[in-house]
Amino acid sequence: MKEVGSYEAKTKLAALLRSVAAGERIVITRSGKPVADLIPHRRDNDDPAHTISQIREMRRGMTLGENELIEMIREGRR
Repeated sequence: MKEVGSYEAKTKLAALLRSVAAGERIVITRSGKPVADLIPHRRDNDDPAHTISQIREMRRGMTLGENELIEMIREGRR
């Protein structure tokens, strides 16, 4: 997380917006005190249901071998 003063934020807004678009979070300060946060915009597809469906799609076709699963269960019981 990066902190910038309000004057710097005003003069370098375009560069700050590029940083935020790349995922960086920026705190704008006035007299050394935080007054605002610049954060990446949350898109509609960032909702939990969409994320879960993406994870399920990614996992499709991925499996553990039966022996690996049994060994993991045994390790958890120790």
